[in-house]
Amino acid sequence: MIDFSPWLDLPLIWGVLIATAVFLYVILDGFDLGCGILFPFAPSDKCRSRIMNSIAPFWDGNETWLVLGGGGLFVAFPVAYAILMPAFYLPIILMLMGLIFRGVAFEFRFKAEDKDRKVWDISFHGGSLLAAFMQGVILGNFVQGVEVDGRSFVGGSLDWANGFAITTGVAMIFGYALLGATWLIMKTEDETQVWARKAARYVLVYVALAMAIVSIAMPFVDERIADLWFSIPNIFYLLPIPIFTAIAFIMLWRDIRSDKREIRPFLLSLSLFLLGYIGFGISLYPWIVPFEYTLWQAAAVSTSQSITLIGTVILLPVILGYTAYCYYIFRGKSGHEAIY
Repeated sequence: MIDFSPWLDLPLIWGVLIATAVFLYVILDGFDLGCGILFPFAPSDKCRSRIMNSIAPFWDGNETWLVLGGGGLFVAFPVAYAILMPAFYLPIILMLMGLIFRGVAFEFRFKAEDKDRKVWDISFHGGSLLAAFMQGVILGNFVQGVEVDGRSFVGGSLDWANGFAITTGVAMIFGYALLGATWLIMKTEDETQVWARKAARYVLVYVALAMAIVSIAMPFVDERIADLWFSIPNIFYLLPIPIFTAIAFIMLWRDIRSDKREIRPFLLSLSLFLLGYIGFGISLYPWIVPFEYTLWQAAAVSTSQSITLIGTVILLPVILGYTAYCYYIFRGKSGHEAIY
């Protein structure tokens, strides 16, 4: 039997891999969900077609990382999977329904006539909105933890519908909208780009407000989070995160108000998500089921983790390679002509 545990900290490696997969999903599928959220507010049908064309080559491939994150949790941390899935059944199902509606709308809108196209426009927007909101709800519930007895979830079926989770759900909508707007600044021009800059300025204010609310609320979720962030000397070590976040907000605000920057606004939006994600990771480490099971307590047997790690090490560079190649091939500005 293959067992790398004498040489490698397998639970930590798998934790990093799953966290990386989830982050890649958030930033890659986030911008096309954001485009769907902004979709009905575009100034013309040609602009909406440009929005569709800007994400058409990428949207389905981006969801690869969601599968990798969920599959990795099932394989590497079966105890965590068995607890978290029942806790989030309903929001996960609603999220998947939103993704399905969005995917169907992609296929049918390109073929539909003008009257029928409105139906698929609504489906695309509604599916994107629902998926983004439910992802934020899942994040909020994960952060504050679920009711656990032994190795089972013992909470109610609607425990996920709470104030903190609803707040993170709304925050995720605005965050994805910001990613979508800055993506369109980079990928479009003329009327669509001008509108995208206005949309980015609008949603950036709400993103800043949402991040402030969530950041203030986080220490009250569990006293260990408050001790981690506000004890000495930790407060000095962690101070660069809010400082860099504030700098990124200021630079992004200046860039989206200028006609000279097209690529950097999107990169700055990604940096805001990265800094927020790092903050969540620091607050919750080493919990895989906050605040019940650590990475090591919920891990599968080392031989199982070792075998699946081999396949992951082989396939992960392939996935990264074809993803990068796809973005390279479809670089440049998008038009409004049908490309499907």
